[in-house]
Amino acid sequence: MDREIYPQLVEWKSRRDHKPLVVDGARQVGKTHIIKEFGDKEYENYAYVNLDKDNVARAIFEPDHNVERIIRTLSAHTNEDIKPGKTLIIIDEIQESSAALGCLKYFKEDAPEYDVVVAGSLLGISIHQNQSFPVGMVEILPMFPMSFHEFLTATGNQQLVELLLACDWDIVNTLNEKYIDLLRQYYYVGGMPEAVKAYVEGEGLHAVRKIQKEILTGYRKDFSKHAPKKEVPRIEMVWDSLPSHLAKENKKFIYGALRKGSRAKDFEIAITWLKDAGLIYKIHRVSKVEMPLKFYEDFDVFKIFPLDVGLLGAMTDVPASQLLVGDNCFTEFKGAFTECYVNEQLARIQIPTYYFSGNDTEIEIDFAVQTENRVIPIEVKSEESVRSKSLKTYIDKNPSLKGLRVSMKNYIDQGWMENIGLYAIEGFLRKS
Repeated sequence: MDREIYPQLVEWKSRRDHKPLVVDGARQVGKTHIIKEFGDKEYENYAYVNLDKDNVARAIFEPDHNVERIIRTLSAHTNEDIKPGKTLIIIDEIQESSAALGCLKYFKEDAPEYDVVVAGSLLGISIHQNQSFPVGMVEILPMFPMSFHEFLTATGNQQLVELLLACDWDIVNTLNEKYIDLLRQYYYVGGMPEAVKAYVEGEGLHAVRKIQKEILTGYRKDFSKHAPKKEVPRIEMVWDSLPSHLAKENKKFIYGALRKGSRAKDFEIAITWLKDAGLIYKIHRVSKVEMPLKFYEDFDVFKIFPLDVGLLGAMTDVPASQLLVGDNCFTEFKGAFTECYVNEQLARIQIPTYYFSGNDTEIEIDFAVQTENRVIPIEVKSEESVRSKSLKTYIDKNPSLKGLRVSMKNYIDQGWMENIGLYAIEGFLRKS
């Protein structure tokens, strides 16, 4: 399946002065597959080791930082001739070895002619557990679950993606029902590559859900294996609470909902662990929708979303009929799936993302993002009713802003606000 990260890998290879590349992302988002595909297509050969499963490979990096020795030993261990510019060295699960992480610096300094790509699933955890990290000596490329655009491509709808990227609203509006139907499918399948592959190959909805459940089980095993033992119960409590928090009207994370009388100090390590593992997005409140949004960030008030809308469905055991038939996925569950979906698409664009609520008003705006040119207050509407009381009130008080509403309605520009289909959020913001 085509992934949008692939051209970025090719661009990295094309630069003569590139540093070792770290592909960072949660487990099961497709890092290993895409890096191997890259090595297979763009190089004569690749030398692959997995430091989580291969004790011998892990030991290669232990004695010293002699890159000549490391390359010679890797070549023998993988049975691959490693040639500068011709061979891609792939080190998977690099967070399992602080020595291997440290060696990346010496690949850059002593052997820049070799192409090295490493992948890490729990890299954020490792760094915050005082593993050394070669700051300034590597490039970092984040990887996410498959976006709605990638899902469209995987299901044979590449032309629909091109229309969204072009923001060709006249044509997009005529295809609104088709986009909405595909969006329903995406809500169920989500963006985990293995689940998408099963769906595209016709293995059935039960097979998709089985894969999602297996991924969730794997995450729980990571809690026990990699998290501090005393934090595991708290991590599980936060993780299990996500659906109930998202089912609330304002989606705000409440410590007391986890355990009566709980405070931030009781769960902040657990939340940080999940965030560093790439399993959640933590979206802070801002007190003003003004550039730069960072100035108005409130670290004490936030929302939490899981990394993938399909996994949210598996966590809550929502039946396929609720998501694929009619508009239940949009009208039920207090917009939980829709906000999770929107946040997921925003995350991959990598623009500053927050939400707004006033200290002395009832106005709440679902998301506030900062592009290169402006800040945009975003209201998410999952139902046919698109009355925008909060957004309209805020824009009336801040007429220099122009709002954005994402809903099931067609594109329309009302002057103070533009409305786009839920499916169009990524294409719109890439052009803003």
